[in-house]
Amino acid sequence: MNIIRIAKQLEYFQQYQQRLGRLVGDAEAQQLVSQGLTLITLGGNDFVNNYFLIPYSVRSREFSLPDYIKYIISEYKKVLARLHELGARRVLVTGTGPLGCVPAELAQRSRNGNCDVELQRAAALFNPQLVEIINQLNQEIGSNVFVFANAFDMHMDYISNPTAYGFVTSKVACCGQGPYNGIGLCTLASNLCPNRNLYAFWDAYHPTEKASRIIVSRMLSGSGELMHPLNLSSILAMDAQN
Repeated sequence: MNIIRIAKQLEYFQQYQQRLGRLVGDAEAQQLVSQGLTLITLGGNDFVNNYFLIPYSVRSREFSLPDYIKYIISEYKKVLARLHELGARRVLVTGTGPLGCVPAELAQRSRNGNCDVELQRAAALFNPQLVEIINQLNQEIGSNVFVFANAFDMHMDYISNPTAYGFVTSKVACCGQGPYNGIGLCTLASNLCPNRNLYAFWDAYHPTEKASRIIVSRMLSGSGELMHPLNLSSILAMDAQN
């Protein structure tokens, strides 16, 4: 997979600011970046594509799961601190969703359609520690720069009770092949559902547009259990007063 590593993404963020500065001036570029909303999602690929991808993966032989989480959390704290150094002042950090419930993992790991226990455990251990480093960084900075979005609970609402949100299923992807349409990519050779609005997942990993709208609405107006220390509507209201 052609994944852009996080260090390179930070480099691109810096390069973007330099190019922007050449167009509008450094002061204006700095203001635009500081007033913008930076979104970063952490954790999912480290578990799905590294730790649990194959039995006895390099990372799983190197670390126990709790120790691996401590390791990546320490690395993520450095990443978030670097974002702040580069001028980001409103950073929305989404943790891992219910990794064991996506169609890809159901297809590979589930015999009865239930979410995979180990991947769910990974998310349950990881997310609280991510909240801890966000609290630490905000305290060190003296401002609520970093906001945590509880993607796990946001997704689990409609995964656990899909009909309440107008979905016919939260297990089978709209586009894919194999069990739960969870094998491979969405291609011309894939099965395709007749109405994507009835499905919680578009492909093996990603939610449909309708499900994504549910997530965004929670980010905007969610309670303290879903958005910590405050939701995006509160942030926008505060910024409008400044």
